[in-house]
Parts: sequence; C-alpha cells; structure tokens
Amino acid sequence: MEYLGFFAAILIGVSLGLVGAGGSILTIPVLVYMIGISPVNATSYSLFIVGVSAFIGGIRYLQNKLICLRTVMFFGIPSVFSIFITRKYLLHAIPEHLITIAGIDISKNAALMILLSILMIFAAYAMMRKPKAIKVNLEPNSDQYRYFLIVQQGLIVGAFVGLVGAGGGFLIIPALVMLAKLPMKKAVGTSLAIVTLNSTIGFLSDFGIHQFNWKFLLMFSSFAIVGIITGSYLSKFVSGNKLKPTFGWFILVMGVFIIAKELFL
Repeated sequence: MEYLGFFAAILIGVSLGLVGAGGSILTIPVLVYMIGISPVNATSYSLFIVGVSAFIGGIRYLQNKLICLRTVMFFGIPSVFSIFITRKYLLHAIPEHLITIAGIDISKNAALMILLSILMIFAAYAMMRKPKAIKVNLEPNSDQYRYFLIVQQGLIVGAFVGLVGAGGGFLIIPALVMLAKLPMKKAVGTSLAIVTLNSTIGFLSDFGIHQFNWKFLLMFSSFAIVGIITGSYLSKFVSGNKLKPTFGWFILVMGVFIIAKELFL
C-alpha cells in the first residue's frame, strides 16, 4: 500500500504542476487511507510535504518577480501566528471523543477528517465554477489595499491550516485578488510564498510533540516534487484551466467519500 501512496504523491505533484492549486488537499487522505497514518500525525506530515511542494512551485514566480512581499507580510504574519497557536495549543486540547450524534460516535480524528472534507468540497466548488474577470492594478493603491481584512483573512486561514494541515491556496488566492487587488499570476505566486511560510511554521510547531519517519517523509516529498516538475512541463501542452473543473469533480467525490466513511462506514 505504501508504494501506491508514493504513486499518489506523484499524481498530487502533477496536479499541482498542471492546475496550480488544490492538489495538496489530497495529501492527507492519501496519508491516512493509503499509508495508515493517524489524522493528527498526517496533518504534520502534510505540512512538511505541502511546504516543500509550495517552495518548489514558487521558485519560478520568485524569479519572475511575481510575489508581493507586502502581502506576504500582512497576510502571512497573522496566518503564522494563528497556525502556531492552533498547532501548539488548540489541536492538542481537543478531546479524543467529541460527541455522539444519533448513535454515531464522533472522535477527534473523525472530526478532523470531516473538517478536511468540507474544505475539499469548497475547494472543488472554487475549481469548478467559471472564474469572474476582476480588473486590478499591478501595484495596488493604499485606498484599495484592505489591510484589516487581509490580516483577518490571514488569521482565519491560519486556523484552518493549523487544524487540517492543508495548504489553503484555494482560500488564499481569492482573498489576495479581492482584498490586495493583485493580478492572478501575482496572487498565485504570493499564495505559494504564504503557503511555504505557513507550512514551515506549522511543521516546526510540532517538534517535540510528534515523532516523524524522516525516511518516508523525504521519499514522499521527493515523489511529489517529481510530479510537480512533470506537471509543470505538461502545462506547456495542456491548459490547466481546462483541467480544473474535472479535477474539481474528483476532489468533490473524495470529500463526500471521506464524510461517508467517517460517519457511516
């Protein structure tokens, strides 16, 4: 089953290279259902894998000067703070058994997977809907740049990332376009920088709390990087925007499957 997990890592990387976002949200289901890692530990592993993937994917944007450092600061710092508090204190304060509803016991692990599946459904919707054209200036004016809302979004996204270990790019990119008035390419590059920062701090927050299988972690990340490089190459011949709706449907099906499995199977 571990070999299937490595193959899935390549596919996750290919989807990231082709589509640009959304693929990392599949990392935890692969780690939990194919490798057999507990959901709480899987969030730690996912943060490392997503962070490495975002860093590799963001190099090209950095070289092309498509990262807004001001936005990385005003969105990233609150997000990092929120992630640190969530991973260091909140996540481990959640009791192992949460609640029983209609005879169904909801554990901490099941709740995390259900929360992840809800985020997957939102990510699927974001990928399937037709993008609206938003006119923005390359360098936003001070009256357009909504500092308070950007900080607020950073705190909210950080809490979600801290709980489920996903990158959250599908949440970050729309916020950067609408609130920071960044053009799409610059929003994607800035998002990758923020995801790298968030994932790094989130993973470092778990040191001393979780034990890591570094051999597996580095191997899985390596396969994901191979997939990213392959996907980036294929993106020259295949339109990522055309693939997004199809990939969105796949994520939707996976999200519904996780809810069904955790509650009824």
